[in-house]
Amino acid sequence: MMKPSRHYLALVGLLLLGGILRFWHLDLKPIWLDEVITALFSLGRTYYDVPLHEVFPLTALDQVFTLKPETSCAQIAQTIATQSVHPPLFFCWMHDWLRWVQALPLSWVWKLRALPAMVGVVAIAALYQLNRIAFFPGAGLMGAMIMAVSPFAVYLSQEARHYTLPMLLVTLALLGLYQVQTDLYQRRIRPGVWFGWVIVNSLGFYVHYFFLLAFAAQVATLLINILTFKALPTLHPSPYTLHPRRALIAVTLAATAVCLTYLPWLPTFLSHINRPETDWMKPFEPDWMDTIAPLYQLPMGWILMVIALPVENQPLWIAIVMVLLMVLFTGWLLWQLSRRFGWLWSAPETHLATRMLVVFVLCVLLEFLAIVYGLGKDITSVPRYNFLYFPAICALVGACLAQPERVIKRWDEAERPPAAIVTPSRFQPFLIWIVLMVGVLSSTLVVANQVFLKPYQPDQVARTVQLDGEPARLMSMTYGDLQDVALGLSFALALQSNVGAVDPQPYFAFIPRVHLAKAPSAKPSTGAVDRASQTPTYAQAWQNLAALKLPLHPPLGLWMVAPGLKQTDYPPRLSLLQTSGTLIACQVDRDRFYRRGIPYQLYRCKP
Repeated sequence: MMKPSRHYLALVGLLLLGGILRFWHLDLKPIWLDEVITALFSLGRTYYDVPLHEVFPLTALDQVFTLKPETSCAQIAQTIATQSVHPPLFFCWMHDWLRWVQALPLSWVWKLRALPAMVGVVAIAALYQLNRIAFFPGAGLMGAMIMAVSPFAVYLSQEARHYTLPMLLVTLALLGLYQVQTDLYQRRIRPGVWFGWVIVNSLGFYVHYFFLLAFAAQVATLLINILTFKALPTLHPSPYTLHPRRALIAVTLAATAVCLTYLPWLPTFLSHINRPETDWMKPFEPDWMDTIAPLYQLPMGWILMVIALPVENQPLWIAIVMVLLMVLFTGWLLWQLSRRFGWLWSAPETHLATRMLVVFVLCVLLEFLAIVYGLGKDITSVPRYNFLYFPAICALVGACLAQPERVIKRWDEAERPPAAIVTPSRFQPFLIWIVLMVGVLSSTLVVANQVFLKPYQPDQVARTVQLDGEPARLMSMTYGDLQDVALGLSFALALQSNVGAVDPQPYFAFIPRVHLAKAPSAKPSTGAVDRASQTPTYAQAWQNLAALKLPLHPPLGLWMVAPGLKQTDYPPRLSLLQTSGTLIACQVDRDRFYRRGIPYQLYRCKP
């Protein structure tokens, strides 16, 4: 049995380790599309602060990404309602955070990512408390360790997005769920516990819409456990009893209270469901490959929770080796944990918590599959959405790691649950150290930008653009909606950070793919282009490009970023208009075409 002083010293060490991994090189990786959206709204800006359909130097971005401290939460909520598809609470809290740290001599990217990183550290402490109360103190330490070194948790914590905050709220909700469940079984009501559970689940909806799935899974877990209740296995008379009708009434009233708090934002939520910004989600097609894809994408997400090795942008043989290593390690770990899971499930001291977490995870997974096969949206292709049940996985794995080997052997031999926990065997510390070291190594690779690469890789795009060899550069992003504008800003920011002190100043331009009278720079009431009535055409984009007033002189390199365009669809020639009224002819360089999710092509413009 660990002494209390050593126990809490170990907890502090895990919190420090988790903090170091999350804050280490926090602004090293490029800011990408989703983080640009966070930055704009949290800084108090809107898309209308971005210079559209004009050529501007990259230094103009400094003004766009400057904090407007006078912006209120109500104004941010209004912007979110019309220009995005998210609830507003995270962005309001981020705005307050940026005001508090405004005076710090650090980059705005670091400040933006610092809040999710800090919340990620708090989530470690919350996971400790969940396992300490639901299981025992040793399980609290092991759960905190899994959360601290998980590459998946470190990846989410270094994203300037609203993932660690709902992950923290899910952890707190599970803590409340366990206490609510014990209240039902012991026929008592603690108002503080129930009220806290309602508040946490109410806040979750205003942080991330997917929290609705977590709330529904919690209610389903309670209902399943009530309707299938049996006396817990124990060597002594069970302290748990249940009155099903009263339990159902209590759960119904609490769930109704949570739903009532959703009503103020419900009309906005319903309007967001069919917005074009959600079209990025890969549609589910009826062919056999897409049918089975979710069935292996989900386990791939589980693997990344404990180990992540470089696979992206690697030679094929290295990628295969890395995947095999990850699969083998995860298989070995599951084999070790399975021997301890049986004790957790059978022991009366831990059965209730184990059952609750397992049912909750299964409910969320069923919800994912229902969205995939019922609504035709493959959300399993995006591993970050696993944050919904990740805390429950950490809790279960931590509780299994905390089980001593001798207890398992004693149970196997006696064929009954053990009466008490005995001293751990020698093998258990070895298993814990292996999991710890693999997690630290994987998280270090995440920090070094070798794993969980940013979508569209704006840093790679910027490095490619810097190699074109022309004395002047213009990068142009064609856009059909505001999501494209955010993507273009991520490229512009990466290009700005790659410009050396003696390099010529690059320029950037946003070119609408629709007629200028219908471009989303005109503050439409919906905040986005109506794709049904304004179908983007690149013929119109090239005309809009030719109408620009260019403050540059040839020779120059023109990089055209055109989402959805094939290499053969790029025209052989484009025209640019100088401020003097002179037309410049630009010839395509077919050898300088690239695609990193989004295609971009070099044109060389001569006098």
